[in-house]
Amino acid sequence: MLDNLTQRLAKVVKTMRGQARLTDENIAEMMREVRMALLEADVALPVVKDFVARVKEKALGQEVVGSLTPGQALVGVVHRELIDIMGGAQVPLSFATQPPAVFLMAGLQGAGKTTTVGKLAKHLREKLKKKVLTVSCDVYRPAAIAQLKTVTEQAGAEFFPSEVSQQPVDIARAAVDYARRHYFDVLLVDTAGRLTIDAEMMDEIRRLHGVLDPIETLFVVDAMLGQDAVNTAKAFNEALPLTGVVLTKLDGDSRGGAALSVRHVTGAPIKFTGIGEKLTGLDEFHPERMASRILGMGDILSLVEEARALVDEEKARDFAQKLKSGKGFDLNDFKEQIAQMRKMGGIGKLLDKMPAQFAQAAQQIQGGVEEKAMRRVEGIINAMTPYERAHPELLKASRKRRIAAGAGVQVQEINRLLNQFEQTQKVMKQFSKGGIGKLMRGMKGMMPGMR
Repeated sequence: MLDNLTQRLAKVVKTMRGQARLTDENIAEMMREVRMALLEADVALPVVKDFVARVKEKALGQEVVGSLTPGQALVGVVHRELIDIMGGAQVPLSFATQPPAVFLMAGLQGAGKTTTVGKLAKHLREKLKKKVLTVSCDVYRPAAIAQLKTVTEQAGAEFFPSEVSQQPVDIARAAVDYARRHYFDVLLVDTAGRLTIDAEMMDEIRRLHGVLDPIETLFVVDAMLGQDAVNTAKAFNEALPLTGVVLTKLDGDSRGGAALSVRHVTGAPIKFTGIGEKLTGLDEFHPERMASRILGMGDILSLVEEARALVDEEKARDFAQKLKSGKGFDLNDFKEQIAQMRKMGGIGKLLDKMPAQFAQAAQQIQGGVEEKAMRRVEGIINAMTPYERAHPELLKASRKRRIAAGAGVQVQEINRLLNQFEQTQKVMKQFSKGGIGKLMRGMKGMMPGMR
C-alpha cells in the first residue's frame, strides 16, 4: 500500500543529502514529488492541497540539527503530518453503554461488510473477551443471511436468525431484545448494501439507526474504490452520525489513498483495516504506525503484538536457547519457522510491516518462497527422516531422489529448498554470534544492493 509514495519520498531524501538546511528552493522539488505521489495514490485533491501546504509551512527554514540531514528532517515533518491527517492517535471501540453495546455496520454492497462482521466478532471474542451476537438485516442480497451465519460460526460467536420475509426494523428490534435477555456484551448488526448510493438504502439505514441507537456506527469502505471511496464516505456521513471507519481490501490493487482521505472528509476515525478473506485479517488502525509504513520505516510494534498473540512462547524460548548454545539451525527449525510465518499471515503480511531495507533483505533470503509454496516446502521436509532433518549435510543425490519421490516433486525442488535453508542458516549463525546488529551487518554483506 502507498508503495509509490514511499519510493518517491526515498528518492527526494537522497537528492537532498549534503544541504545545510531546508529552503524554498530545495523544498519545491520535494513538494512536487509528494503532490504527484499523493494524487496517484488516489488521495482526494482537497486533502492533498491541505497536506502539502502544512508540510511546506512547517518544513520551510527548519534547522537541520545534530546528525540529521535535510532529507531526514523533511521525513520527520512529513511523518508528523501523515499521523495528524489520519487522526493523530488510535481511537478504540466504545462500550460505554448498557449492554448490549450495539455496533451498526454500514456501507455499499461488495465493500466486505459481512466478512468484516465475522472478523470483528472474532476480534471482540478473542482479544476483548466479549460475548458477541450477530444479526443480518440484509433481506435483499441472496444468501446474505446464510453467509453471516457461516462467518459467525467460524468466529465462535452466536448468530441470531432472520428471514428474507421479515422487515429489517423488526429483525433489529428482535435481535436487541434477545441480546438483552441473554446477557450479550455486543450485538453486531449487518445491514443491506446497494451497488450505488440511493435514497431508499439511506432511508432504511436511518430507520435502523433510530431503532438500534448504536454506540458504534461503523462505515465499511473498500479501499480499492479510490476517489469514489471519498464520495461514498461523504454521503454516508451526511446520512448517519458515523463513529468510525473500517478500510477493507488494503491487500488488493489499492493505492491506499482512502486511508489518507476518509478521516479528513468524514471526521470519523479509522478504527480497523482489513485484508484478505480470513477472519484473522483485521488490524486495529494506528495512525502513527501507518505513517511509519508509508515512509518505509515498517510497523514493528504491530508485528510484535501479532507474534505475541500467535507464536508459541515456549517453542520460541527453546529456539532462542538452541541458537544461543550454538547447536545450530536445522531443517526441523526451518519447518517450524515456516509454520509460524503461515500462522501470522504469510511472508507478504510480515514484509509489509517490516522496515523497507530489512524487508528487501528478507525477501532475498527467502529466495522466492511464496505463501502458496510453503505447504510444499513443509511436505518436502516431512518426506525426510528425523535424522536427515537434523543433519541436512547428509542429503546427497540418492537421498534427494528418495525424498523427491516421497514428496511428489522434482529433485530440483529439493535443491532449491536446501539453498533457501542454507541462506537462512547463515543469517541465524550471524544472529547467534552477535545479536541483531551483527545480523543486519551480515545481511548487508550477503545481499547485493543492500546499503
